[in-house]
Amino acid sequence: MEMAYRDQWKAEIAAMRRVLAGLGMTEECKWGKPTYTVDGKNVVIMQGFKDYFALGFFQGALLKDSKKLLVQLGQVQAARVMKFTSAKQITAQTATIKAYVREAIAVEKAGLRVKPKKTSDFPVPDELKERFRTDPRFKRAFEALTPGRQRSYLYHFGSAKQSATRKARIEKAMPAIYAGKGFLERR
Repeated sequence: MEMAYRDQWKAEIAAMRRVLAGLGMTEECKWGKPTYTVDGKNVVIMQGFKDYFALGFFQGALLKDSKKLLVQLGQVQAARVMKFTSAKQITAQTATIKAYVREAIAVEKAGLRVKPKKTSDFPVPDELKERFRTDPRFKRAFEALTPGRQRSYLYHFGSAKQSATRKARIEKAMPAIYAGKGFLERR
């Protein structure tokens, strides 16, 4: 844990530790961050970001989230975070946080897991199908990518609302796809 992170969110870490105390979890330091486990399995992690402090739930997608407090960061499949901006806010939401964490512990003890999406679960945008049809060499290059790289491109292309944007994204990604690189890899 780099110093800036620890200093900036010191009060929030302390407040969250008080909330999580007595819930039967073990605090460990993983990835340089306070991580709480049950029977050696990760349940929640404290994370400081520039603009907010978060309690991350490793299998958050499986929680009921009745208060709609969990946020999906990027395209992660299982994890979700609860965001805070002050220790006061954490203290005020103690009961809610405990309820969510108790549910997360139950999910962990039951061994439940988010079933990762397979590449075939991601829709192939029409613009990509058309490109494959007219450019067999490009189709072969795409199919040669690892499943994870294919998924990241399908997600990226498919998340554009307009056809023109999808086409532009496909065009822009072509050199990296020919090079066998994933969407998030440096070109």
